[in-house]
Amino acid sequence: MEIQTIGVVGAGQMGNGIAHVMALAGFDVLMSDISKEALDAAIAKIDKNLSRQVSREKIGQAEKDAAMGRIKTTLTLTDLGPCDLIIEAATERETVKQAIFEDLHPHLKPHTILTSNTSSISITRLASRTDRPEKFMGFHFMNPVPVMQLVELIRGIATDEETYKACLAVVEKIGKTASSAEDFPGFIVNRILMPMINEAVYTLYEGVGNVRSIDEAMRLGANHPMGPLELADFIGLDTCLAIMNVLHDGLADTKYRPCPLLTKYVEAGWLGRKTQRGFYDYRGEVPVPTR
Repeated sequence: MEIQTIGVVGAGQMGNGIAHVMALAGFDVLMSDISKEALDAAIAKIDKNLSRQVSREKIGQAEKDAAMGRIKTTLTLTDLGPCDLIIEAATERETVKQAIFEDLHPHLKPHTILTSNTSSISITRLASRTDRPEKFMGFHFMNPVPVMQLVELIRGIATDEETYKACLAVVEKIGKTASSAEDFPGFIVNRILMPMINEAVYTLYEGVGNVRSIDEAMRLGANHPMGPLELADFIGLDTCLAIMNVLHDGLADTKYRPCPLLTKYVEAGWLGRKTQRGFYDYRGEVPVPTR
C-alpha cells in the first residue's frame, strides 16, 4: 500500500520532529495531543526549525510553506483513525502506550498501520494489545528527528512483510536510513548507548570524576560530539531511567541496573534540559554542572 496520510500521537520533542520531516517529505500529517498548549508549542517549534533550514538554504521558502500547510492538529485522539500510518510518540511508559492503542483501534481503517516510536519497549507485547498485530511495528526515530539520519525499524513476532516494506518506503521517502532491529529490549542503539550513559552516571556516583571531567574525557578522548552526561540531559533523565529499567527487567542482568544517582535525579524532578536542571543547571546564560 502507498502511505499518504500520517497520524502522530504526541506533540513533544519527538512528535513534532516526526511531523516536521513527514510534512516536508509531502505527507499529510495530523498531530494529536491531550494539551492545546503542547500542540501550539509544537507548531511554533516546527515553524522555527523549518525557518532555520530556509536560512541555511537547505530548503526553499515555498517548501517550508507547503510543509506547514500539510500539518493539522487535534485534541481528539480518535480523529487519527482514517490515517494510513499512525506513529505513537507519547511518553516512554508502556501503560500509556497500551491505552492509546486500545482507544484507537475501534476507529481505524482496515489498512491502517500502527507503529510506536518506543526506544526500548517490546513491540510484540504492544502489538498484542491491538486488533492488528500483523500491521504493527516499531518506528524508532533518533533525536533531534530533523537532523539525525537513522530510523530503527523493529518487527514484532507477528509483523508481516507488507507492513515492513510500507514503513521502509516511508523512511526512504523522508531521506533517512533504516536499520532493522530484532525485538529485544533496547533494540540496537539504546542497547549500546544507555548502558554507556548509565556507566557515566556510576562514574560520577563513585567519585571517579565530576560532571565536567567525565564529559570532557569522552568528548576529547573518544571523539564523541557530546559528553554522556550532557547527552543524558538532552534525552531526558526520566527517559534514560525508563530505558535502563526495561533493559534490566527484560534481560535480567545486573549490568543493566540503573545507577542510584540517576534514580535520585529523576525523583528530584531534575530531568535535564526540559526541566532546566539535570547533570547541568540550564537556568543561567551558561550551563553549570550540578555536581
